[in-house]
Amino acid sequence: MLRAGEEVGCPHVTELTLHTPMTLPDAGSVQVQVTVTADSGGCTATIHTRPDAGDPAWTLHATANLAGAPAATVGTSDLAVWPPPGAQPIAVEGFYQRLADAGYAYGPAFQGLRAVWQDGQDVYAEVALPEAQRADAARYGLHPALLDAAVQAMAAGGLVGGE
Repeated sequence: MLRAGEEVGCPHVTELTLHTPMTLPDAGSVQVQVTVTADSGGCTATIHTRPDAGDPAWTLHATANLAGAPAATVGTSDLAVWPPPGAQPIAVEGFYQRLADAGYAYGPAFQGLRAVWQDGQDVYAEVALPEAQRADAARYGLHPALLDAAVQAMAAGGLVGGE
């Protein structure tokens, strides 16, 4: 989405909503459709996929609001003090093992969550790209493994419920 936004003059993601994880078939390939539509405040982007064989329906995976300029910082904390005052640490030791035990095995490239703090509904995280992925990180606007590690903080902070 970030790359598509760059192509149309909206290179900043101001809001990202993940709807459905993309799964790859055991055999065959997947068609990917990225659509960017201009609107009054910038652009809206979507990502859909469908398998080359079988069901012809497109599945929505993500939507985003894109803008020509970075969004203003949201919230009252300027993050000059880290971790933010009042935020309580969340233990991350064993986090990836607990996920694996629940059926979510993350490979080494996607184990970038380093520390998490929570203050009410606000979750703060330190994420780092593992050393082996850093050599080609410049190829991305935001490395997918780094984004994934940031999203994992919601699970560590208890903001993802149920199964």
